[in-house]
Amino acid sequence: MPRRSVLFTPADSPDMLRSAPDTGADVLVFDLEDGVGPTDKDKAREVVREVVPDIAFDGELWLRVNDRPALLDADAALLDEERVAAALDGVVVPKVTGPDAVERVTDRCPPEVSLPVLALVENARGILGADAIADAPAVDALLFGGEDLAGDVGLTRTEGSEELLYARQRVAIAAAAAGIDAIDGIYTDIRDTAGLRAEAETALHFGYDGKTLIHPGQVDPVNDVFTPSQEDVEWARRVVEAAAEREEGVFMLDGELVEAPIRKQAERTLERAGGPVPGGDE
Repeated sequence: MPRRSVLFTPADSPDMLRSAPDTGADVLVFDLEDGVGPTDKDKAREVVREVVPDIAFDGELWLRVNDRPALLDADAALLDEERVAAALDGVVVPKVTGPDAVERVTDRCPPEVSLPVLALVENARGILGADAIADAPAVDALLFGGEDLAGDVGLTRTEGSEELLYARQRVAIAAAAAGIDAIDGIYTDIRDTAGLRAEAETALHFGYDGKTLIHPGQVDPVNDVFTPSQEDVEWARRVVEAAAEREEGVFMLDGELVEAPIRKQAERTLERAGGPVPGGDE
């Protein structure tokens, strides 16, 4: 299932949670952490208890918990409730610095609950430990948090986000090495669609599978960027089908030299398009 658009929604608003499935996002994250003020945490948990079991959604539904121990204990108690746990596809863990930070969440879950983790890598220690985080058994995806990273490191934010280049690429490469998804961070200006598209296109070029969103209006532009064009799909299918018919590792197709990296690029394009990869089961 694609994870092009990962939409965060504050968990203390029942109306927003109920309307989130209609946004067109691939993944919904109901947020108990930054999206909810300190005095509204208990209210948000009650809203989750009330709303989540009745959510009808074809995509993935995740719950972002808090990282502070006392708050995390209360959040994890939600997963001890069968109706809530059964409705969720995973848990988003913020401020992950290493595999131990993931285990602190999974260890609090009841033995019968085994939900995968989307690990938010959003501080200096997390960036340096991205490889180990990605390799943690429970982790199903890495999510890059550029805004929090800038605050943690003291980076000066610029329009082109050049200051995040190393960290952004490191997270994508760590995820690729572990064979899991990489999700790019938020774009804060919800009115700037052109800027959002440009940043999403850069993330796509870096190898990211999708992008985190903070407003429903950001869903369609990001889905469009991370959906291969029909022209790209047709090219990829020709490459993969031609490769499957040949024994040699290198060949010419439409005047282009096709080697193993080109075939991998074509296979990835077909996977992103949601269709079967010819010869993919071989």
